[in-house]
Amino acid sequence: MPLETLKNCPVCHASSFSNYLNVEDYTVSHKEFTIQQCNSCYFLFTNPRPSADEIGAYYQSEEYISHHDESKSLMSKVYKAVRKYTIDSKVKMINELKQRKGSLLDIGCGTGTFIHACKLNGWKISATEPDPGARSVASERVESVIYDSINSPELTGKTFDIITMWHVLEHVHLLNETVEWLRKHLNENGTIIIAVPNPQSFDAAKYSHFWAAYDVPRHLYHFTRNTMKKLMDKHNLQVIKVLPMWFDSFYVGMLSTKYKSKSINLFDSVKTGLLSNLKGRSAKSDGTNTSSLIYIINKK
Repeated sequence: MPLETLKNCPVCHASSFSNYLNVEDYTVSHKEFTIQQCNSCYFLFTNPRPSADEIGAYYQSEEYISHHDESKSLMSKVYKAVRKYTIDSKVKMINELKQRKGSLLDIGCGTGTFIHACKLNGWKISATEPDPGARSVASERVESVIYDSINSPELTGKTFDIITMWHVLEHVHLLNETVEWLRKHLNENGTIIIAVPNPQSFDAAKYSHFWAAYDVPRHLYHFTRNTMKKLMDKHNLQVIKVLPMWFDSFYVGMLSTKYKSKSINLFDSVKTGLLSNLKGRSAKSDGTNTSSLIYIINKK
């Protein structure tokens, strides 16, 4: 399967890169992919990578839990046990961000559990999901049409009070075009919420190339706080707050130990997760620095 190679950094457009880490695709292909770092702005990205037309084959696994409600694996059971709490926390967050419940677009909604909770809470929801199976489940769950992409004609001209991307931005091929679309479709006082893994976390450093949140080649980009800020600045957006995702360190730790030792080391996963959250919470130089981060973004 041919790969495409980026010649310019998606954030600063520089053309000089260094190899940062070689990582195996532990989920589907078991091929090795290279993460490169821009020598100018230090942005990390998978390069070379499958094209947009070819990437779908790398999602064909029951282990890709956000697309499969029916999975019965241990990781799926853990994921679903935590999901109810995290969804409630997300709904609480958006309610605190806005004084009134308006329009919300969730990009990459998976099987629709989050948007369903938002709908029940009084938000006027819209959503996109490229995976046909997950899209069908989500549509049935919320009793509404789920669009296949942000380029669906039904979304043209629409603007939203809240746009969310929960572990989605790292997957999109057209990074700058997507961020520009977000800005264009955000109400003047609207808010974008983007959650992505954090390669500067303690658990990322510990597990190195076994760190599950690199998730190559599905994760095309690997954002640090600094490179996320640079990307948003480029599009006249500003990061106003960075929040932790406490449970991700444990979940990622379980997967990482499985990749490293062929079986889940629960003790190591919990220990590393606790340390990652503790160190990430107390980080002085860069602020919150946990396994995954939530960026709250407004227009400048």
